[in-house]
Amino acid sequence: MPVSDADLLCDVVREAGELGLAIGRKKDLRHWTKPDGSHVTEGDLAINALFEQRLRAARPDDGWLSEETPDEPAARMARDRLWIIDPIDGTRAFLEGRREWCVAAALAVKGRPVLAAVFTPRHNEFFTATAGGGALLNGTRLALADPASLAGAHIAGNRKALASLADLGIAPDPSGALPLQLRLAHVAAGRLDGAVSIGRRNDWDLAAGELLVAEAGGRVSGSSGEGYIYNRPEPWQQGLVAAGAKRHAALIEALSAARRSTD
Repeated sequence: MPVSDADLLCDVVREAGELGLAIGRKKDLRHWTKPDGSHVTEGDLAINALFEQRLRAARPDDGWLSEETPDEPAARMARDRLWIIDPIDGTRAFLEGRREWCVAAALAVKGRPVLAAVFTPRHNEFFTATAGGGALLNGTRLALADPASLAGAHIAGNRKALASLADLGIAPDPSGALPLQLRLAHVAAGRLDGAVSIGRRNDWDLAAGELLVAEAGGRVSGSSGEGYIYNRPEPWQQGLVAAGAKRHAALIEALSAARRSTD
């Protein structure tokens, strides 16, 4: 019997996380600096190779976008189905032996995510989501509370985004140190009340987490409120706002007001 997309995705993501754990125990972890100044380790590359061997080989007619695979926009845009992979989100944490890293992958169809899995091996937490089927953490359904007020809300974000919200009484959260996929997973799980970021964010840092939040009852968009469309020529989105629907609207308005005040 053919393996379903969901089962295939979960199997490979879990295997990838276990591989990352094994490599992360090495005393002399090899690593390099990319031209953009970011880090890549032998763990990133080995996990990416595993995805190529297990997932890409099983779905050869689908498009492919991974942080650690050279992008071929024309080839992937010719496909309705696109696998979006971040072998390790949180490479610096992985390199430093910290716990805050994850493996994240999603399947997008016609530009929108329909399946997602995010695995944090050091915490043994496995997040999954299916479009229209809800979001789960280790098999337990996630459901966001949705108050409208931002007062006291724990919001994770980059410095520029949080500065724009400084007058709203939010509680900047130290989870801002988490990689984007984990911030989104924590929003979906209700551990964070929201996540914000200003500037370009890569598709592989967003796609899986976006579906987690949406299927838990929240909303994710760019910093001006625009919805994300994946599988475009440039694989990035402009900013991030993620929260329950009411708080999402309040965050968008607050960021818009901050932009108007500086114009």
